[in-house]
Amino acid sequence: MSFPRACGILLHPTSLPGPHGVGDLGHGAYRFVDFLSAAGQSIWQVLPLGATGYGNSPYQCFSAFAGNTLLVSPELLVEQGLLAPGALEGGARLPEGRIDYGEAFPHKEALLREAFENFRRTEPALIASAFEEFKAGAAAWLDDYALYRSLKRERSEAAWTEWEAPLVRRDPAALSEARARLKDEVEEVKFKQFLFFEQWSRLREYCRGQEVRIVGDIPIFVAQDSADVWANPELFKLDETGRPTVVAGVPPDYFSRTGQLWGNPLYDWERMREESFGWWVERVRSMLSLVDVIRIDHFRGFAAYWEIPGGDRTAERGRWAPAPGRELFHAIKAELGELPIIAEDLGFITPDVIELRDEFGFPGMRILQFGFSTDSTNKDLPHNYVRNSVVYTGTHDNDTAVGWFQSQPGGAASVRSAEQIERERRYCLDYLRADGAEINWDFIRALYASAGDTALVPLQDVLGLGSEARMNTPATMSGNWSWRFREGDLGEATSARLRRLAELYGRYPALPPEQRPEHTAESYESKQTWG
Repeated sequence: MSFPRACGILLHPTSLPGPHGVGDLGHGAYRFVDFLSAAGQSIWQVLPLGATGYGNSPYQCFSAFAGNTLLVSPELLVEQGLLAPGALEGGARLPEGRIDYGEAFPHKEALLREAFENFRRTEPALIASAFEEFKAGAAAWLDDYALYRSLKRERSEAAWTEWEAPLVRRDPAALSEARARLKDEVEEVKFKQFLFFEQWSRLREYCRGQEVRIVGDIPIFVAQDSADVWANPELFKLDETGRPTVVAGVPPDYFSRTGQLWGNPLYDWERMREESFGWWVERVRSMLSLVDVIRIDHFRGFAAYWEIPGGDRTAERGRWAPAPGRELFHAIKAELGELPIIAEDLGFITPDVIELRDEFGFPGMRILQFGFSTDSTNKDLPHNYVRNSVVYTGTHDNDTAVGWFQSQPGGAASVRSAEQIERERRYCLDYLRADGAEINWDFIRALYASAGDTALVPLQDVLGLGSEARMNTPATMSGNWSWRFREGDLGEATSARLRRLAELYGRYPALPPEQRPEHTAESYESKQTWG
């Protein structure tokens, strides 16, 4: 399907400012939506919203269905009466510029546990009724997830493959005993999930009122240590102990000389076919209840995926194995109708991937940073963009535009030589007719002027930040997913500049000043805007 000509910002909610060490779904999120609306941006793209584990990657979640309760806003819990105002006072001051997950997790967990205890003590009627409704509606995944997280906590967060054998193989008697023993802990996990989905639903409704669509993200694979694999081992290629016999990754590429060893277990597609791809249908159905458009990460894996032996330490010895993407998307479409999906068709793309993408009309992606590596035929250069595409200055895996322009050889960020970097830099300046003083805005203008229907820009590029603000460096294990912007970073000058480019290139209707949207979060006490 095609999308209307529009533009927007890529920003994960953890990168929002706020007082609790990590961005959340509270007032800062609403102010950001106000900024988007005033800046002529009608799209907010986020990364996967699931609960993260070791490494804090949103692409390695404990569940394909559960939400990240680190995003729950304590301020909104105070407004609901689930926390006393004093609960937010007197604590240690948490970092603002970057996320320290080691501090943010226990801080948030303590507040959520207090909110749960307050709920159990008072059981306010409206909240209790909504909680019961949520549990009934989400039972298909929530019951297993809550027990899985409770068992992990009881075992000091050990992976499920390290649990006692009856629990690993999901012996009914062992599961029944665990549910009874951990009844309170299971209920707490469910309540925290309820809080996430309730706050997210309210934020999404606000986005709709501001005519901002949300683009969500589905990783093609799930984490080995997840409720999905524990509860559905028959759907994955595992040995008798639950460990993967083969794992996912990608071969050596632009980002890594030895490839990327992701380690995710691979699907048993034959078994999924026998079950009419029901697990995937429900996964997409669940996601579409949260967002307006889905970006599917590593779309090429639905045509063929890189299969690596389970014991290998790099991705070099993998092989391409076929996947039933055509059957899968036909099954999903038969159940859910037209699919608002963006195909992340980056990396090693073969004709079968393009055929699969085009058969369903999914727009692909183009990355401006990749455009200067060859010549004028490069598909990532704006003059080669097709309308049904989603175009980016860069993604969460790229350096920032400024960081890319100023990059040096020999770092972990890419495999480019000094000669290649200089050649691309010269080509970039010539192509954009720029002097490099504001390379980020040169990138944004070229993107907005292109034919691509959807133009998306990481907020770091709007702010003109360097490599210090990079969200993720593929094939590295530390320092990722931690960037946040600060209160005061977004002001009217930035808003007006974005809005003017959106109007100029037909991505936002040019309205007279008196009709332009303002920052309008009237339902919140703080009317102060950033900047």
